[in-house]
This record gives sequence, C-alpha cells and structure tokens, in this order.
Amino acid sequence: MLGRKEIIETIDMVEKEHFDVRTVTMGISLLSCIRESAEETARFCYDKICKRAENIVKVANELSETYGVPIINKRVSITPASLLTAPFAGREIVLAKALGRAADEVGVDFLGGYSALVGKGMTGYERSFIESIPEALSVTEKMCSSVNVGSSKSGINMDAVRLMGEIVKKTAEATADKDGLGAAKLVVFCNAVEDNPFMAGAFHGVSEGETVINVGVSGPGVVHSAIKNLGEATTEELAEKIKKTAFKITRVGQLIAKEAAKRLEAEFGIVDLSLAPTPVMGDSVAHILEEMGLESVGAHGTTAALAMLNDAVKKGGVMASSMVGGLSGAFIPVSEDIGMINAAKSGAITLSKLEAMTAVCSVGIDMVAIPGDTPASTISGIIADEAAIGMINNKTTAVRVIPVPNKGVGESVEFGGLLGSAPIMAVSPYSCAKFVSRGGRMPAPIHSNKN
Repeated sequence: MLGRKEIIETIDMVEKEHFDVRTVTMGISLLSCIRESAEETARFCYDKICKRAENIVKVANELSETYGVPIINKRVSITPASLLTAPFAGREIVLAKALGRAADEVGVDFLGGYSALVGKGMTGYERSFIESIPEALSVTEKMCSSVNVGSSKSGINMDAVRLMGEIVKKTAEATADKDGLGAAKLVVFCNAVEDNPFMAGAFHGVSEGETVINVGVSGPGVVHSAIKNLGEATTEELAEKIKKTAFKITRVGQLIAKEAAKRLEAEFGIVDLSLAPTPVMGDSVAHILEEMGLESVGAHGTTAALAMLNDAVKKGGVMASSMVGGLSGAFIPVSEDIGMINAAKSGAITLSKLEAMTAVCSVGIDMVAIPGDTPASTISGIIADEAAIGMINNKTTAVRVIPVPNKGVGESVEFGGLLGSAPIMAVSPYSCAKFVSRGGRMPAPIHSNKN
C-alpha cells in the first residue's frame, strides 16, 4: 500500500503534473472459441469478451475514484485474430464486426489484437487475414490492428514488409473521409511483445494466461516538473532524479494493477512504465528533452538525451513493480505530443531524425502523418528501416504512419482526442521500390545465434 507521504506526492502529481494511469487493459485468450465456421467463431468470441470484460469499465472507474488517480483508457486485447480466422480464410470480416460489437457492448475505448505474427513466414490464411485489415478497420471504430514482420531471432520477412506498405496505404484510403484515420489504428512491428497494454499494438500472446490485467502508467509531466525543479545539475544528477520519479509513478501503477486484477478475477500481468504523452501542454516527452537543455527536440544531442531518459525510466520503474513488461520506456508519437507537433511544424524534427531517435527509445516511427500520394513501396521502406533497427538492436520497433489522402506537405490533419493533430511530414523522394520488391527473408544477425 502507499504510505502517507506517497499519497500526498501522488495527489500533487495528479493535480499539478498531469499524472495518470493511461490504460487498464484486459487480455483475453480466445483460442477456445475457434470453430469451423466464421459465424460460430464470431459468436463464441463475442460472448467470451462480453462475459470476461463486462466489469472492466466499472472497476476501473471505481479504482480511479478510490485512489484519486485518473484512469484514462479501459481496453481489451485478444489472441492474435489471424489464428482465430485460420479455418475460414476469406471471411475474416465476420469476426472483425463481432469484435467491434463486443468492444461497444463492454464500453471499452479500444480493442486490440486484430493481429498477425508473420516474422519468419506467412501462410495463405495469414495473407488472407492481412488483406482483410483495411476493410476491418473501416467498418469498426474501436478495433486496432498490428502485424509483426520480424524479430532478432528470425530476421525480417521482406514479403510481409512489402505487403504491409500496401495495406497501410489501402487502410488510409478506406477511411479517406476521416483523413486516413484507419491507419492510425494499425502498427507494424519487429520484436512485438505479448503483454503490451498500449494501442494500437496490443494483443494477448499465446503464452499468456486465460485472462490477464496489464496496466500502462504515464507521467511525462511529472518527470518534466522534477527536472525543472532540480535547477542546475549534472547529467548524472538528472538521470538519478528521473529514476526516483519513475519509481514513484510505477508504484501507483502496481497498486492499480494488482487491485484491478483481484476485482476482475484475472491474473496480474505486468506494469508498463512507458512515458506516453498527450497533446495537452505539460504532458510532453519532447518538453522533457528540452528541459534537459535542448533548444528544440530534434537538435543535435536529442538522441543522447532520449537514451538517458529511456534508460533512467526503466531503471527506476523496474524496482517499483514485481512485474515490469510491455514496452516500458519513452514514447515519441508525433501527433500525440504537443512538443513533437511544434517541432515537426517548425522543421526542427524530420523523419530521418525520428528514425535515429527510435534506436534508443520505445517503439519507433509513431503517429506520423505523411503525404497521401506516398508510394506503398516507400512506406515499406520505412517499415524495413525500423524493423532493421529493432532486429539488430534486439528491441521492439514499430511503424505507425498515416498517408493522409488528398493532402501533402505543408498541410495538417486533426484526429482528435489522444490521437491529436499532426503536420504532414516529407518523405524521401527517392525510390526504394526495387529493393522492397526483392522479397524473401532478411537473415537474422549473427548475434541471434545463441543456442
């Protein structure tokens, strides 16, 4: 339990520094729901989600009131759906619609797990599933999708990389009336993790239990305030302050996660201690970096500052929870961070600089709006670059880009809510089509051979 001093500190974090528990996510295994027909499988999946998650919103709201900590999102993640649709390839949309209805019925903000794991190879039913993603995300509002195209152990499936460039573009076009919003609910991974509570990449891994609660905490404003109040300090002192602050943030997440699991009769999974920003002033990872001494995020030194921040967050948080998992670090989504939005508008940050930053932080090229006429092969090239960074560095990386239909560089797009707004950023005009079209599999790095 929290002591008196910790309670007072938590109240200050909530009232003055935008601290919140970003998500309570219930992972549900749906493997037992697989039947021969699409209709039967969809019905069993719908029923199980509605039964297991019927109280998640109620319990999260009760915990928020009890402990005085805002819980922003309540979410569900499921078994990668490509496994569920294997018996009825070509009719995946039946399940997609049932999942959308289930999310609406239990009242969660998002449902993740319309996903496929094709890091080493891709079966016919998995290709069929992936090709269903644009329609699935256009006919549902709350469902999110992810595809894992590689790992440090298996290498990169370049056939999947090529396909996903096309799928991202088709998903944006299928939701052109909403500025390509569907693509904001689709992420392409390398080294995807099974216990990530954050969208759009959450899915319930096959090695997970029947029903599991994973919690994602967030506190960019708390870290920013701590550094600001520190005044003049050495880099080592900055790192130490961030560690101590991350510890306090994570302790609250641990408390919420354990209590939520108990009340929902589920296993306690992990606490993901990622610093997840919002478009609100005072809740920005970019502003943390600037408080460290950068004139603007994107300046030389940004990658070094981000590396230190990410490492210090992990070191502090891991001591505060019995189970740390998910992604755990610092997120740099452009449209969801007011500091990143302003840096992109001013030209201080570019896709190339973002790519360098992803080598040392959580996830990757995230919530970046690009011109609608960007070739699918260029999107595949962006995915390949990020997957290579993840594969070589044995870390999770991802791409969530939105090719905004009928818009170009100099324009902006407004998604609203936590998804925020973003200026449309330029991509390289030079083609990578020939490289992407080669297909096959990029071999795993030599350091993957550890058996």
